[in-house]
Amino acid sequence: MGNPPFVGSTFQTKEQKADCTIVFKGMDGAGVLDLVAAWHVKAARYIQANTAIPVAFVSTNSLTQGGQVALLWTELLKLNIKLHFAHRTFQWSNEGKGIAAVHCVIMGFICARGEKFFASTPHRLFDYGDNIKGLPTEITAKQINPYLVDADTVLIDKRTKPLNPNVPEMVYGSKPTDGGNLLLSQAEADNIRQNDPIAAKYIRLFIGAEEFIKNIPRYCLWLKDSTSEDRIKSPEIKRRMAAVVKMRSASTDKETLKDAGTPYLFQKIRQTDQPYLLIPSVSSEQRNFIPIGYFPASVIASNACFMLPNASLYYFGILCSTFHNAWMRTVCGRLKSDYRYSNTIVYNNFPFPQAVKPDHQQKIETAALAILDARTAEETRCADQGQRCSLAQLYAPNNMPETLRKAHNQLDKAVDAAYGYKPSKVEGSKKDDAARVAFLFKIYQSIATGLP
Repeated sequence: MGNPPFVGSTFQTKEQKADCTIVFKGMDGAGVLDLVAAWHVKAARYIQANTAIPVAFVSTNSLTQGGQVALLWTELLKLNIKLHFAHRTFQWSNEGKGIAAVHCVIMGFICARGEKFFASTPHRLFDYGDNIKGLPTEITAKQINPYLVDADTVLIDKRTKPLNPNVPEMVYGSKPTDGGNLLLSQAEADNIRQNDPIAAKYIRLFIGAEEFIKNIPRYCLWLKDSTSEDRIKSPEIKRRMAAVVKMRSASTDKETLKDAGTPYLFQKIRQTDQPYLLIPSVSSEQRNFIPIGYFPASVIASNACFMLPNASLYYFGILCSTFHNAWMRTVCGRLKSDYRYSNTIVYNNFPFPQAVKPDHQQKIETAALAILDARTAEETRCADQGQRCSLAQLYAPNNMPETLRKAHNQLDKAVDAAYGYKPSKVEGSKKDDAARVAFLFKIYQSIATGLP
């Protein structure tokens, strides 16, 4: 049993990267694995010689989330490794000065070929629920999969299209790569409107993850449909274009160097021409739900967000549900401890309810609309008192308005009914995540095994 160094792939020294190259030889894409993964691989190979040896490591919870799971466990499964006990995510820190608390897991594993030595030992899974600083609840599991869920072994890898071909595709927002020169604060936008009527025509609201969740006004110069005459005549546009040329020309990236020739355009333009549902790519791990919302096509979504063009209330409801958020919390990556949403890992692999009855869909849509109405009511109440309301406030722990909380509970009941699922825990809590995700893994397997 040990506690290897917690070092992500981007923070490894040259020596550590060289070590990982040796350990991960033959493992496709393993360069993104955390350093702690090397200990798991080395130990798994070591116990091939004596299958009576059990192993356990304290490690960062990143090994049990996002794309790292499939990369690591593709190799471990080849070595007949299986988990026999595990602690799901908990917060841990040692007594050293300046040591920040980190989110950890413990994975105890054996070689399946030596399972006879552990035949009388139950699979023990420790879950911390909503209190990762507290004591866990022990679960006797039938088996423990790589996501530390009592379910069959499933590896969720990147998928370019949704698991269900009938659901809409989720796409990234647009990427400026402009050095900030096409982006505007409220003050800059106001100044341009007063002093440059040509540039003012091209000001658009610009929404990133932080701007959306915290209700921070931000704008951009959206010059995709601008005329060459306007770009020449506008002092503001000319000045900003020159700054973009300078920034892109200093880059070592070939594509960015090429794009210096069109400094009035975002480097990646993906904006839809339809109303869309916006999903932030990063959200606080303290929230039970990732806040999402609707925007018109005139509002430009940044590459810190995802878009679901022309999404119906049904899809808004499914993505707002505890079912989807439990799935997200289990399979998504992390930025520090925050959730890092992904269209390729989270959304494209999400098993939507199958063959939904019309009355179930109607109840989901009605509950979804109630969530939007509850948000609007609170925003109006704040505005009447001269206050600005944000989704960060509405979804802060223990601060959700009663009408919004009730709307989410009604939505969960409607979505649970569509799945034919009976919850066993408290509504709106993360405590039921493991059971919900185990349920979803079964649906995922039944769908995925039927795909070409």
